[in-house]
Amino acid sequence: MSIRTVLSILTSKYFDEDLKAAVEFCGASGAHLSAVVICMGASPMMGEYNSLSTVWLEERQREIEELVKKAEEIKAYLSRTGLSYDVQDIYTEYAFAREDIAERALYADVVLVGRQACKDEELQKRVMDGALFQTPTPVIINRGRRPLSSTSKSIVLAWDSSDEASRAARQALDLLKTADCVYVTMVDPVSRERVNGEEPGADIASFLSRHGVKIQVDRVASGGNRADEILRQHAMDVNADLIVMGAYNHPRWQQTLFGGVTRNMIEQSNMPIFMAH
Repeated sequence: MSIRTVLSILTSKYFDEDLKAAVEFCGASGAHLSAVVICMGASPMMGEYNSLSTVWLEERQREIEELVKKAEEIKAYLSRTGLSYDVQDIYTEYAFAREDIAERALYADVVLVGRQACKDEELQKRVMDGALFQTPTPVIINRGRRPLSSTSKSIVLAWDSSDEASRAARQALDLLKTADCVYVTMVDPVSRERVNGEEPGADIASFLSRHGVKIQVDRVASGGNRADEILRQHAMDVNADLIVMGAYNHPRWQQTLFGGVTRNMIEQSNMPIFMAH
């Protein structure tokens, strides 16, 4: 998948770091930047006689005016970059934010969520719910300070032979091709015909190699530790710039109740992660 349109999700409270990172990513990849700055307001408050609260209306108007101001600041900044870009401001309620994000993610090749947006947990959840689960668009989430590059030297591909992992590998193919080495990483792989084959990792390695991707297959023992901990440690060991993985290959209610690799990676990784579902 060639990256030609990047959707950058920005929180209206603070966005300078995330915007700069999105500009650098788009500049290096020659992509159009669609910057979306979002403010999520509270649901309407009712006052006396079943009418809308005056306080709520005043607060809503103040937030909208501030959002418009922020959008103008972003436009002014982007006008000096030489990038192809557009800027949208969205004032929405918590209940509708995921649909607003999904609507715009449909027309992007990838969605970027930077460190500042990640600090807003409510926004982060709605990005994942909207972009990742309601559209075919992958998400790159970067909670750490390590800059996101369009040409990673070393990439870890978390592989478990699932549909989600396969989709992530295909959608990240352009990024994988530029890497000096892609480490196909499997945690406690099982050799079964209908799962990983007789030689776990061999099939995906052959597939990617035919596309010109430089591959190393790493089968890693967990030693009783969590898979997400093993993946993060292995990524550090090989000095990876990016982790590519499928998201939520178990029912989401299980992930919500009991945690899981995807949730733990989102919450605890300080390395950029490319996710597809």
